[in-house]
Amino acid sequence: MTRPVVAARRPASPVDQAVILAGGKGTRLGELTNTKPKPLMPITSDGASFLELAVAEYARQGFANIVIVAGYLGDQIAELMEGRRFGAGRVRVVIETEALGTAGALLAAEPLLQERFIVANGDSFIDANFRAMAATPVAPGQGAMLVRRVDNAARYGMVEIEGGFVRKFSEKSAQAVPGVINAGVYLLDRTILDAVTATPFSLETQVFPKMAADDRLRCVETDGYFIDIGLPDFLNEARSTLHNHLRRPAVFFDRDGVLNRDTGYVGRREQFEWMPGAIDFIRAVNDAKLRVVVITNQAGVARGKYSIDDVHALHDWMARSLAEKGAFVDRFYYCPYHVEGSIAAYRAEHPERKPKPGMLLRAGHELDIDLARSVMIGDKQLDMDAAHAAGVHGVRVEGEDVGRAFASARDWLGTRSVRLGLNG
Repeated sequence: MTRPVVAARRPASPVDQAVILAGGKGTRLGELTNTKPKPLMPITSDGASFLELAVAEYARQGFANIVIVAGYLGDQIAELMEGRRFGAGRVRVVIETEALGTAGALLAAEPLLQERFIVANGDSFIDANFRAMAATPVAPGQGAMLVRRVDNAARYGMVEIEGGFVRKFSEKSAQAVPGVINAGVYLLDRTILDAVTATPFSLETQVFPKMAADDRLRCVETDGYFIDIGLPDFLNEARSTLHNHLRRPAVFFDRDGVLNRDTGYVGRREQFEWMPGAIDFIRAVNDAKLRVVVITNQAGVARGKYSIDDVHALHDWMARSLAEKGAFVDRFYYCPYHVEGSIAAYRAEHPERKPKPGMLLRAGHELDIDLARSVMIGDKQLDMDAAHAAGVHGVRVEGEDVGRAFASARDWLGTRSVRLGLNG
């Protein structure tokens, strides 16, 4: 029996850390939080918690170092999350012994903090390209805030933005008005700890207003799905909408000949050359909130041209290159088997080798992908055959004209009401 194809490890990336603040008591949820902390409220029919869904989003975007700062009933969060892996994202939990505020919570996590990191509120979910936010150019001592326009900003308080910076904050209002709100995700560096002069200390009311006044707080806008679970009505809304929202189409990419020039058995960094426009197209797919999945036959392993470790190393390098441009691959799938291989362990007719659809079907199951609204871009007929067998629309690269294939995929997705931010 042949071994199953494995997905490559999630790589390290330029900003590798996400810190999730999950210490609040959730008093507005009433009796619901008497015995369970707010972030552990079950959301899906199989009992997955709000916090687990949020952590999974950061892990799939390549944040391998995830720190949760817990407070109220923090032992429950530690028991569920400490040491767990989401993809290659490994979770550490820090428990506050007293309420320190959102800025003070970072002091509790200080021994684990990297030089730069993403910070997120653990009771809100925003569908955004966090990798793009992590690539925002900020100088030491600067930061960035994710913001979103909403129809009713009254319950959140508004943020005034201008010229790519946050300029001012307004208090919550009783009058329902549209506006820009703080979406609860930030890009910061360790110098933020210098601002914490006492505890409890608040990022929102004591740190960010001063940064805004000093032109040190950039803004990054998103239009993604947003919800917090601070009130029972919103918790119920999350339970009815969030899981369905996370099911989405994907763009599947063959690798050699689509993302990079196919010079024959490309297995190492020195052989790899990005195709023109490939990184920009992946970034556009990320920004449109679609999955990005690489589906590649790698018979070079079976033929002894390079090793499994070489494949992992190359995919890790690809992911770091993408991260520098604010882009990411949700997951790499590869098949190292070939019936004529010279390496006995990989000499097999494997059920996941294209033109068989096994890798696409497995990705669809593991990543909850809507295959009928997805597209596969490949340069060979076997890619098209695999796509067809999986119920995925296929677009073939002719020669090295990947730009035309990307445009065709973009146009097809447009007929399914998916818009990519690229010109024709």
